[in-house]
Amino acid sequence: MKNDTKIKYGIIINMKTLIDYFEELETTREYDGYFCSVADAITIVILGSICGLKNVSQIHQWATNEKIKKFLKEKFQIEKVPCYYWLLCLLKIVKPDSLNKCFVRWVESQIPDKSKEYTVAVDGKTIRSTTKMSSCKNPLHIISAYISELGMTLAQKSVSDKSNEIPAVQELLNELNIKDCLIVADALNCQKETAKIVIEGKGDYLLCVKDNQPNLKKNIEDYVKDEELLKSMNKSSTTEKNRGRIEKRTAYITNDIKWLDNRKDWKGLVSIGAIYTEFKSKKGDTSEWHYYITSRDLTAEELLFNARKEWSVETMHWLLDVNFDEDSCRVEDKNIQQNAKETQR
Repeated sequence: MKNDTKIKYGIIINMKTLIDYFEELETTREYDGYFCSVADAITIVILGSICGLKNVSQIHQWATNEKIKKFLKEKFQIEKVPCYYWLLCLLKIVKPDSLNKCFVRWVESQIPDKSKEYTVAVDGKTIRSTTKMSSCKNPLHIISAYISELGMTLAQKSVSDKSNEIPAVQELLNELNIKDCLIVADALNCQKETAKIVIEGKGDYLLCVKDNQPNLKKNIEDYVKDEELLKSMNKSSTTEKNRGRIEKRTAYITNDIKWLDNRKDWKGLVSIGAIYTEFKSKKGDTSEWHYYITSRDLTAEELLFNARKEWSVETMHWLLDVNFDEDSCRVEDKNIQQNAKETQR
């Protein structure tokens, strides 16, 4: 393999063209690029993150190593590495939305097989370290669109708090190319407008239904609680044992929805489903139901498989917390926080 490539999550990343995607970054104020361009600074931070470095301080220490400085000069024509303070200043003036758009273009260029139907899990995460920051009136909340099969984040969007997650998710989906993708999301994002946006983007959705859609939940619940109707639904089960706990998951799905009230309000809706989960452990037995709507004609086995992909984005959240100490970051600037999260994804 050539020196200008690196494998991450099974994707060959062409480092030589990386910097090109960040040449059009927008900043909050004019900057002439003297000494170090904004694109150079972002490239340094991205490369440091790819190497597993957790924060800007570690990345700067890494970048000022003589061997790394030589590497940056030969492969990226980065003549000088800014001091730590100036690196923070450059991150501070980058507009997060502009960085996200550039990042999306770069990530999309790295997708190995664009004709494949991918599953995109959408979810939000609060950055706990921002709860006491003087520059943030509310904790910073990051919305992520995560390609489950590749283990990579396609795009992110920041909002002031969790209450703004619904419109932020809709705006993010509008910006992405989701053709042929299956969008999976939690109950908070089970919204008619969200379903409409996905269908208009030529994708499909699988949404969890809970109490924020009471009528829809009750209709599906009443259907699956009817023994005769339940028997008519496509069914599939799986059992797993982990740390002394046995978990059995049984999925049911049907496209018999002519009876469903206001079904036409959910654009593209073709099936309703449910997953019954039973837990057995030393502490006793418990069980719970989860309900779903989808625009894709799934089998029960596919429902089991795809519903779990909603949790794949949580793996990325765990990685950011544990490996990158995201919730321990103490940088007192909202823009730096957002841009640092963007480059770590």
